[in-house]
Amino acid sequence: MKNLKTIAIALLVVLGTTTSIAQNKKINADKSKINWVGKKVTGQHSGTINLADGTLVFKGKALKGGSFTVDMPSITVTDLEAGKGKEKLEGHLKADDFFGTSKFATAKLTFKTIAKNKDNTYNVSADMTIKDITAPVSFVLTVKENTASTSFKVDRTKYEIKYGSGSFFDNLGDKAISDEFDLTVNLQF
Repeated sequence: MKNLKTIAIALLVVLGTTTSIAQNKKINADKSKINWVGKKVTGQHSGTINLADGTLVFKGKALKGGSFTVDMPSITVTDLEAGKGKEKLEGHLKADDFFGTSKFATAKLTFKTIAKNKDNTYNVSADMTIKDITAPVSFVLTVKENTASTSFKVDRTKYEIKYGSGSFFDNLGDKAISDEFDLTVNLQF
């Protein structure tokens, strides 16, 4: 009888320990999507960029961390057609006065703090690194089953991307480009 109690206690300890161990869930980069929108005085452009890899960290069902790497040379424009400005804009976004993708092939996002809301959302503060410059961003992340999604704004000037910024250059008129761009991220794991 004493052995049964010992075994039962051991099982409770093991089961209790396994629910408190963090579990890394690898993001499926092929099924995940990152969309961007950049705005200017005369309109906007949109496109996609590929996730290279990423991981969400859970403790039980609760989100506890995450980190991601983005493949910067994969940036594409989806609102223009080939031969009608698409290649020119993609080349400009990859050039040194924007993302400098030949020198800075990846961007990174690392969760710093996470606060669970009453529903299936989390307030996340993270460090985003673009062009080897790190600045804080925050967003609300919705987690459902094997998906996570968010939308947030990024101020490009925090990463020394000042081209066409009315905050740094005068007399741009209708050539001014918004300092912020929108990201919509849909992850599958």
